[in-house]
Amino acid sequence: MTTQHPGPAALRFGANYVPSSGWLYSWLDFSADTARRDFEDLAGLGLDHVRVFPIWPWIQPNRSLIRRQGIDDLLELVDVAAEFELDVAVDLLQGHLSSFDFLPSWVLTWHQRSIFTDELVRAGLSAYVDQVCRAVATRGNVFAVTLGNEVNNLWPANPTGAGASSEWAADLLAAARTAAPDLLSLYSLYDAAWYEPDHPFHPADAVRLGDLTTVHSWVFNGVSAVDGPAERPLGPATTSHADYLVELAAAGSADPLRPVWLQEVGAPQPDIPAGDAAAFARLMIDQVAPNPALWGITWWCSHDIDRRLADFPDREYDLGLFTVDHRRKPLAEQLARSVAELRTGRTLAHGRPAVVLEADLTTQPERRAEVAPGSAFHTEWVRLRQAGPTAIVPAHRAADPAYLAARGIGTVLAATT
Repeated sequence: MTTQHPGPAALRFGANYVPSSGWLYSWLDFSADTARRDFEDLAGLGLDHVRVFPIWPWIQPNRSLIRRQGIDDLLELVDVAAEFELDVAVDLLQGHLSSFDFLPSWVLTWHQRSIFTDELVRAGLSAYVDQVCRAVATRGNVFAVTLGNEVNNLWPANPTGAGASSEWAADLLAAARTAAPDLLSLYSLYDAAWYEPDHPFHPADAVRLGDLTTVHSWVFNGVSAVDGPAERPLGPATTSHADYLVELAAAGSADPLRPVWLQEVGAPQPDIPAGDAAAFARLMIDQVAPNPALWGITWWCSHDIDRRLADFPDREYDLGLFTVDHRRKPLAEQLARSVAELRTGRTLAHGRPAVVLEADLTTQPERRAEVAPGSAFHTEWVRLRQAGPTAIVPAHRAADPAYLAARGIGTVLAATT
């Protein structure tokens, strides 16, 4: 059965902010007027927040120097967002963006140090996190800070192991909470943490560290290849992948009520041709929105990248809801329709069936291949999901009535792995 849940169950909808002019290089000569025009675009879609990306080495070009001008530019951007009633989530460590890594010179060249294991880098990062968090906490429309954008993309160039990466994240999250106790402090990983057995960033940290879990859903990770030629690009594995990741995250958490933020999802070409992007957005949102664990959806990204800028992977240029000259795409129109529909109230899927996951990814990360795209477990879940919302329950919780009720699970189906 389903239950109507207005109010607290209402979803947050936002966009990852990529400036229309100059991409994120625009931080080098920040223009509040350009940001104002961009945020007008986004507010016009009915969005309520943006996720923004200050570039770490441009604020902290030396381990002992944190540029006040860089922080002031960030605060001015936050203030411009407030003019359009947009809340702001601030990413701290950039880090990795659109296939480029941005690292300061004091961790490179003959100073080569792993950002995850070197104590001097840890100290410098702690100071950076502290100062940026204290600054943004002065603004009432900032609601969250994230350690960085998919920090696990910075490995293997920065060596680490599972213990070191966990300690690194826990320490920096503690620094963020101390500096900004009223903000959500979050940890962001791309999906190798869920799917690759030897990856040194583990699902346990994704669901344990931070105040809620974040997931990033990208269909070029192999999901689009799971659908047959006749089903692409809008086949069931492709359109349900966001819901699948939300379910894996919800199932992995010890707290059955821990929210999951779909912090990145987009329609990358060529997996999803431009003409199918709007349909993909509608189908993806329709499938993930009823999930009781879902906290919000933040689209990647706000604006396209100007093709006069060189060396981005081709799929990165056209991911925006808007073109660089502020033209709304059909994708943006569809997102606006979905937002308007879900603002009136959200129908959550309660009493749904659940498939049992025998592998406990939080204690058996070496079994992650068992849930990767195209695995037997994933294939069965996708098949069942076509009939309606389908949960994932870890085997050790499958007979726990309180847990099942908290997750909105009715029937527990036979184990598939």
